Amino acid sequence: MDKNPTRYSVQLYIYDLSRGMARSLSPIMLGKQLDGIWHTAIVVYGDEFFFGGVGISSCSPGGTMLGPPDTVVELGETEVSEEIFMDYLSSLGESTYRGDRYRLFEHNCNTFTNEVSQFLTGRSIPSYITDLPSEVLSTPFGQILRPILDSIHIAPPGGNVINGGRNN
Repeated sequence: MDKNPTRYSVQLYIYDLSRGMARSLSPIMLGKQLDGIWHTAIVVYGDEFFFGGVGISSCSPGGTMLGPPDTVVELGETEVSEEIFMDYLSSLGESTYRGDRYRLFEHNCNTFTNEVSQFLTGRSIPSYITDLPSEVLSTPFGQILRPILDSIHIAPPGGNVINGGRNN
């Protein structure tokens, strides 16, 4: 048995989909300050992994049309091998994280990165990201917008779909 297992760095890439507009418009529209509309991805084994309307995808770090992340958070290290991780992602992509299961407020990129972060490091992603949907929905305007926003499936272009796009 290997006494010094290989350790891999795990990072959270954070993108503001509003490109700063949430910070200035949220007080007017929602009556509360939001610093961004967050899309997140996990970076490990030299690739970026994320979930959207097409399922689980991967690309080179910063390789989607979103460009480089606004913020990078070091989540820690993992001893999980790349092979085990890819089997785990494949399983998630065929069940819990199929593209047709995407829901902007309840089951999104941030739900995915939080679950994957816990699998790899035992740690959650920052709560200001996971709490964003409830922050928006706790406002009257958020409730009015919910039917429209529920129909949105965010899938940043530029990734390779892990589960082959199957939506069984």
